[in-house]
Amino acid sequence: MFASVASGGLMFAVHPIVSRGVPPGEYGVFTTLLQVIALMGIPAVGLQPVIAQQEAAATTDEQKRVVASEFRGVWTAIFFIWLAMILVVAIFWQQALAGLKIENSAALAAALVVGLASMWMPLVNGILQGRQNFAWLGHTNILNGVGRLGLIAIVVFLFHGWAASAMSAVFAGMMMVVLVGGWQVRDVWKTPKVPVAWRNWLGRVVPLTFGLGAATFMLSADMIFTQNYFPREQTGFYAAAGMIGRALVFFTQPLSQVMFPKLARSKATGEKSHALELALGATLLAGLAAAIACTLFPSLPLRAACYKPDYIAIASPLVPWFAWCMLPLTLSYVLINSLMARAKFSAVPWLVLVAIAYGVTLAMVGSYARNLPDIQAGLRLMIQTLGGFNLLLFAVCAWFTWGAKGKTKLTATK
Repeated sequence: MFASVASGGLMFAVHPIVSRGVPPGEYGVFTTLLQVIALMGIPAVGLQPVIAQQEAAATTDEQKRVVASEFRGVWTAIFFIWLAMILVVAIFWQQALAGLKIENSAALAAALVVGLASMWMPLVNGILQGRQNFAWLGHTNILNGVGRLGLIAIVVFLFHGWAASAMSAVFAGMMMVVLVGGWQVRDVWKTPKVPVAWRNWLGRVVPLTFGLGAATFMLSADMIFTQNYFPREQTGFYAAAGMIGRALVFFTQPLSQVMFPKLARSKATGEKSHALELALGATLLAGLAAAIACTLFPSLPLRAACYKPDYIAIASPLVPWFAWCMLPLTLSYVLINSLMARAKFSAVPWLVLVAIAYGVTLAMVGSYARNLPDIQAGLRLMIQTLGGFNLLLFAVCAWFTWGAKGKTKLTATK
């Protein structure tokens, strides 16, 4: 928890640095590209919990060899999936630049490169998490934050770089995680390869990918739609308020990371675990405290983050909305991780349905809100849409956690 909070603080500190060194429009582009990277990582979002689950449950040498073989096979597959993404974006290059209001195409190119590192990271972190090696999992997270913050400060303040240069620094920070974390789990490359039942493996990873991918979409999509529908000069202020809200999710995610392998091992061994209750209770208390603080002192987090006065004046009214609208999502992350760790995959189609409905509604609301004479009212409407669907997502998660008997089929690897 300490390492993750420290890493989150370092990564959060990146935003006031970028906002001070570039125009608001470029800061909006930078924040939007971070969310694009998050969406690019959805195909790999199920990898960390799957690898963590299998590594946590692996009690024999044969099972450990299977996990290592899967790791190496998926590592290669990710590279080719990434190449396919590059091809698709290249085909729609001009449309992507126009939709995201990117003036320097190098920024989008840099973001695409970051996408590869973002998809390799879950594999490395999954092994560390499954082994409950939280020391090195934390160290790599801190290294990512230190690298990102330091390099962005250099390229923005010393070399006066904008979004493209900042994205290059993000890539360097993520690659530090891949390299250092990969060194800690280097034994997976030396373990003899064995045949893998890929059909069974896909039966695990596909539900996790869609389930966790739905939560990732709920966390990231609003910034991309806002960037598309609203004036470029205004999206930077929305991004500043949004980062305060998203910080609630980022700072509580480590609880889910600690909980996941414990629940997976509990399922494998039949032992009772109270990890869900502890993680959910701590997340609720932390989220409520943060939301109340943002309501009473909306400008405080922006001032603490050293945003410029114009950001504080325009973004402060949006901060309480973001804080309360993100709170259900923080709780949903805990419940989704619990459902996936316990292999209650019957919830997945409903989670995906909520995400799809959210995307469609967000497009409709954005098209309407951009024509409102009061831009602040339009931005609030986008946040309120986010909050409404986050509540719906939490209700679905709660039903499948306590109100329904979820499907728990999960074939053991032999």
